[in-house]
Amino acid sequence: MSDQKLKPRLPRGLVDRGPAEIAATRRMLEKIQAVYERYGFEPVETPAIEFTDALGKFLPDQDRPNEGVFSFQDDDEQWLSLRYDLTAPLARYVAENFDALPKPYRSYRAGYVFRNEKPGPGRFRQFMQFDADTVGSATMAADAEICMMAADTMEALGIPRGSYVVKVNNRKVLDGLLESIKLTGPDNELKRLTVLRAMDKFDRLGRGGVQQLLGEGRKDESGDFTRGAGLNAAAIETVLSVFANVPASENKLAHIQARLKDSETGQRGLQELEEIWSLVNASGYGDGRVVIDPSVVRGLEYYTGPVYEIELTFQVQGGQDGTPRFGSVGGGGRYDGLVSRFRPEPVPATGFSIGVSRLQAALSYLGKLESTADLGPVVVTVLDRARIADYQRFVARLRADGIRAELYLGSGKMAAQFKYADRRNSPCVIIQGSDEQQRGEVQIKDLIEGARAAGAIASNQQWRESRPAQFAVPEASLVEAVREILARHGAR
Repeated sequence: MSDQKLKPRLPRGLVDRGPAEIAATRRMLEKIQAVYERYGFEPVETPAIEFTDALGKFLPDQDRPNEGVFSFQDDDEQWLSLRYDLTAPLARYVAENFDALPKPYRSYRAGYVFRNEKPGPGRFRQFMQFDADTVGSATMAADAEICMMAADTMEALGIPRGSYVVKVNNRKVLDGLLESIKLTGPDNELKRLTVLRAMDKFDRLGRGGVQQLLGEGRKDESGDFTRGAGLNAAAIETVLSVFANVPASENKLAHIQARLKDSETGQRGLQELEEIWSLVNASGYGDGRVVIDPSVVRGLEYYTGPVYEIELTFQVQGGQDGTPRFGSVGGGGRYDGLVSRFRPEPVPATGFSIGVSRLQAALSYLGKLESTADLGPVVVTVLDRARIADYQRFVARLRADGIRAELYLGSGKMAAQFKYADRRNSPCVIIQGSDEQQRGEVQIKDLIEGARAAGAIASNQQWRESRPAQFAVPEASLVEAVREILARHGAR
C-alpha cells in the first residue's frame, strides 16, 4: 500500500505572499502611517477575533450567525467571529475603555480582515485594511479633516494630483432622495436597499445597467437574472438624476437643493455637505482633490451622515464607456450609532479605510511602488567544516554592528553556497580559505556588482582572470568593507 501524501493547496480566496510583496507593503504602510501621525492620530491594535454580537452580526434563530463572517463556537458555546472590518472592533474597544480615552479619540490601525463570501477576481476572503477614525466629535470639521487626510495620503504614496479624487456625499441626501420617491416606512425597507445597491453599481454597469436594476431587473452575461426594485419610470428618472454630469461642487450642491427642497432629511444632509465643502475649500483642497458627488453610496448598514470614497482616475486597460479607471481604493463615513450600541450616551464617530491590497496594485501599475524584495543577509561561506567557529565569529561581528548576516548552514560546496546566496538576494558573500587565513584576510564578493560585470565578460578564462567585484581586505576591516557595499546598493 503506497504512502498517500497530502496535496499542498490553499482554500479559494486566499493567497500566499513572498518577500518582495511583503517589503512593498511595508514601505507603503510606512508612508500612510506618517501622514496619519502628522494629523495627530495614534496607533491601536485590536484582536482578529471578537464576540459575534460585538461585530454587529447577531445570531438568528438557526445555529449559525449571519452569512458574511467566519464564525465558530468556543468551549463555553459562545459565538466568536473573525473581524470583517476594523471599524466594529474599534467601536467595541472605545466603548470598553471609554472613561480612560481622551475625547475626541483619534486612532489608526492596520490589519487583515476576513469575509466569508464567494471569492472572485480581485475579491479575497482575507485582505488588509488601514483605517483612521475620530470618535467623540460631532462637528463636520472632523469629516472634512478625514477627506483632506485621504488626499494627502494619496500624494504621499506618489499618486499625482489629478490622478485621484476624494468624493463626498451624505446618507441623509440619499435618504432624502428615497423620501422624494415615496420609499419610506418599514414596508419599503427591502426596496430602499435594492435601490441603493443598484446605485452603487453605476461605475461597473453604467446608466443602462442601473436603470434595469431600478426597474424590473437585469440579466448579466452569464444569463443570471437579478430582480430589480420595481420603480416606475418617473422614480427611476429621479434616482438617475444624481448621476448627472454637473461639473463643479457648488453646482452639485445647488442640484441637490433643487431635487430635495421638500425633504427635511435631505436638507439636513445638504447642510452638512455645505459645511464640509466650506472647510475643505478654505484649506485649499477644493481644487479638485475633494469634490461633492451625490452618487456615492457606501456602508448601507451603519453610515449615518457624510460618506466618502477615494477614487483613482487614471486610465488602465479595460473599463466602461471608453473611460477605464482603476476605481475606488478606500472610503468611509460617519457612523454615529455604532459605539452607542454599547453605551447609554450618544457617541459620534467618523473615519475611513484604505484597501491596502487594491491600492498596492494601483501603485505598482503606476510604477510608484518598488516591487523588489529587500536585500538579503550577508552570507559567510564555509570552505573548511572544521573551522565553523571562525566563520561564526565573522557572522557575530557583522550582526553586532547591526548588519544582517548568516552562516551558511547547508551541506553544499562553494558553487551551491554561491547559488544559495543568490537566491537569498544577498548583497555579498564572505570567503576565507587557508591562504586568506594565513594572511589575516577575508575575500568579499559583491554579488550585485559581480552580476553586472558578468554580462560584459566573454569567456570563462576572462572570468577567472578578472574575478569581478571580488577583493581582499584585512579581517579587522571586514565590517567597514561590508558597510561600503551595503551603502553602494542602498541597503536598509
